[in-house]
Amino acid sequence: MIVDCAVYRDGRRTDTHEDLDSLPDALARARESDESFVWIGLAEPTTEEFDQVAQAFKLHPLAVEDALHAHQRPKMELYHDALFTVLHPLSYDDRADTVGTGELMVFIGDSFVATVRHGPTATVADVRSRMEETPEMLWLGPVAVLYAICDSVVDSYLEIAADLQADLVELEERVFAPAAGGSAQLAEVIYAFKRQVLEFRRATGPLAEPMARLASGEVPHVEPRTRPFFRDVADHLTRANDAGDALDRLLSDILAAHLTQVGVRQNDDMRKISAWAAMAAVPTLIAGIYGMNFDHMPELHQVWGYPAAIGLMAAIVLWLYVLFKRRGWL
Repeated sequence: MIVDCAVYRDGRRTDTHEDLDSLPDALARARESDESFVWIGLAEPTTEEFDQVAQAFKLHPLAVEDALHAHQRPKMELYHDALFTVLHPLSYDDRADTVGTGELMVFIGDSFVATVRHGPTATVADVRSRMEETPEMLWLGPVAVLYAICDSVVDSYLEIAADLQADLVELEERVFAPAAGGSAQLAEVIYAFKRQVLEFRRATGPLAEPMARLASGEVPHVEPRTRPFFRDVADHLTRANDAGDALDRLLSDILAAHLTQVGVRQNDDMRKISAWAAMAAVPTLIAGIYGMNFDHMPELHQVWGYPAAIGLMAAIVLWLYVLFKRRGWL
């Protein structure tokens, strides 16, 4: 479906189009001036809908296939006269502690911008609204739209990285809390958190190379005056990638520390069990010899024999208890 479609001239919105049939006319009017372009936004379009867009903008079939089927890795590719960029906008649910991933494709040419959204994301609508309030940015043309979208997506990465860092601090406190001990549930929580960090890194990591190319001006449609803006985006993305790497390393360290705690706790439990088993073995041994006690056994007909055996058991068990207690086994 079409979310929005308009022609921009000299940085200002001039015409609005609500159906795909009028797209060729909009593109023709945009090409009448070097300072004009058409910007169409689509959300999860059908094959028939996007075929009309592809024919109007003469998009490459491979790029069209990628845009329709989604599930693409963040990337940037040049097809004839169109630059195709794939971004993964992220969202973070504080209650569920989960990272949500959308998918956003951006096509730019000399006189058009086409954005295709898959999944829930308000990135394009927010960017369009902000840019319409700053005509000086829109005046730079389609590449300015690409910059604004990239900037919005990457800035959200930094915000999510900060949220993940705050949650990681809470998780670290739980792991090292005295009451946590060797809770098996904590391992599941750590693994789940690591999964969210992995989702974050899948979105940020592959985007580094496209941003570096845009910042260096190695691709068409990127004017020299827009390169500083892309360098700023690339710098923010580097910070986001560094934050993701740091989160992953800290999670690995926390998981290793937790597993070590579990191992130490298990060793303590085994040591205590062994100590109690040693104390139980002494009376068991003596009872095995003198268990058939009748007529004042042991050694037959000795009145003091039975009380002496009981006293010996109690004395040895008491001695073992004191010994293990001093060594910290109990």
